[in-house]
Amino acid sequence: MRLATNLSGALHSLRVHPLRSVLTMLGVVVGVAAVITVMALGEGARQGIIAQIQSLGGNLLLVTPGSAHSQGVHLGIGSGETLTEGDATAITLEISGVLSVAPSVYKREQVVRGNANWSTTVQGITNAFLTAREWPVRAGRPFTAREQEGAAKVAVLGDSVASRLFDGSDPVGEIIRVGGIPFEVVGLLEPKGQSSAGADQDDKVMIPLSTARTRLIGSGAARLGAVQYIMVKVDEPDRMAAVEEEIRLLLRQRHGIRPETEDDFQVRNLADVQASREAASGVLTFWLSAVASVSLIVGGISIMNIMLVSVTERTREIGLRLAVGARATDIGTQFLAEAVALSLIGAAMGVAAGVGAAFVIATLQGLPILVRTVSLVTAAGFALMIGVFFGLYPAVKAARLSPVDALRAE
Repeated sequence: MRLATNLSGALHSLRVHPLRSVLTMLGVVVGVAAVITVMALGEGARQGIIAQIQSLGGNLLLVTPGSAHSQGVHLGIGSGETLTEGDATAITLEISGVLSVAPSVYKREQVVRGNANWSTTVQGITNAFLTAREWPVRAGRPFTAREQEGAAKVAVLGDSVASRLFDGSDPVGEIIRVGGIPFEVVGLLEPKGQSSAGADQDDKVMIPLSTARTRLIGSGAARLGAVQYIMVKVDEPDRMAAVEEEIRLLLRQRHGIRPETEDDFQVRNLADVQASREAASGVLTFWLSAVASVSLIVGGISIMNIMLVSVTERTREIGLRLAVGARATDIGTQFLAEAVALSLIGAAMGVAAGVGAAFVIATLQGLPILVRTVSLVTAAGFALMIGVFFGLYPAVKAARLSPVDALRAE
């Protein structure tokens, strides 16, 4: 009963000066809205990264060539021709715990079908690549063993390329020209979406590795059996580090690298790369939320300032209430209730503004968004603590007023 009376009195006091109450709550509104917006966008980005990790396939290691040298200039990782199909075969035969090994080459080419054309990445693969990436064929089929061994002119399309060239019609069995060479489309891949770098994973044309090396990449690469990277799928997550080290030792031995010489290749754990990006996104979200929370502190200071003014303005009211039998705790509780009411109403308005702002930003920028209940509760709870903390001093000051002194106040 006493709580209901205090809340009713607090709301009545706020209605007496509506503009002042709204301006006092503004800091809390802005703070809560900023925190919720940042947390929603940050959580959406984190879930997006997780989805990208899953789209890559699990337990993957990526082996890339080392840097090529030209007149003393290092051209960067991946520019050399230090990996071959023989390396991929050796990894398959000599390292346990490996489910699939997928050597690959790629090149940018113009793809044409009738009057439609599109510049895309043409990738030479074996069916092991689709297994490693956990990338099913939605329509048609993957390559046969004869097509892979005989450099057949067949292709499997990514969803984006199929949409550009066939505009929703079934591409299986149709003919396209890749770099001026006719290819029969035998399959259509399931959509994968964007990679963690923002690239469209479906903007690809897959052809047999032997076909790519002999017809598109060039005779030198075909003769040497060079590949641009090797993707390795490991059976268990706990085996990733061990397999990574075994691959490194095997390739050093195959490439005749002396102990004091650096590797001419690089082995990367894709899960680690993606996990580090997820962690970085989480840290960024945390610090942005912390910065946004400063607005809540400012709002709390505004609440304390207004409540102190209110104590001064209502000194005679306080004296009268004390004179007719009100206890000091009743006075303090009422002023604390007013501060908490200001904070909670501001928090409610901030929640609505934050959710709305997050959806607007996500819509305009094409960003992922995920509003979790825990973020709403956290922001509202923090706002409540702000109200209690900054409202406590004015409440105590009001409760400690002497009835005689309060009644004498002008």
